[in-house]
Amino acid sequence: MTFMTRWEPFRELVSIQDRMNRLLNDQFSTMGSEESLAAGSFVPPVDVYEDEQSFQLKMEVPGIEEKDIDIRLENNILSVRGERRFEKEEKEDNYRRIERRYGTFTRSFTLPNTVNPEDVKADYVNGVLKIRLAKRAEAKPKQIKVNIGTADRTLESKKTQAA
Repeated sequence: MTFMTRWEPFRELVSIQDRMNRLLNDQFSTMGSEESLAAGSFVPPVDVYEDEQSFQLKMEVPGIEEKDIDIRLENNILSVRGERRFEKEEKEDNYRRIERRYGTFTRSFTLPNTVNPEDVKADYVNGVLKIRLAKRAEAKPKQIKVNIGTADRTLESKKTQAA
């Protein structure tokens, strides 16, 4: 006698999700400390703005000291690396919840050939890292003046001079 069973793909997905949840719960429960829960990489948000003169990046990195930020420009790739360290005081072990992310981060941006690698400036104010990348002179738009009616006037003045 043969039996037919109904295939339910969602049941398999739920089973996989349960296994992953157990795996993650076991991993975090063996770590044990608040510091390990807060550790790990984070990705700071970035705004990228372009105008006629430059590209500007604004990256939110509060709580990171200037010495812990590394900015490099190599082969048209801008890389920003940093680290936010977990600040733990011995007298305050009663954390109830830790939502801020700690650890290292790396953000990389491929830049167009119009960027002048010799003219890059970075400022860090109030937890916001601002990077300004100037464009090359040949990449900046040029205003072309349009002369209206001057070609006709030149022809008319030549005709009147010839006559």
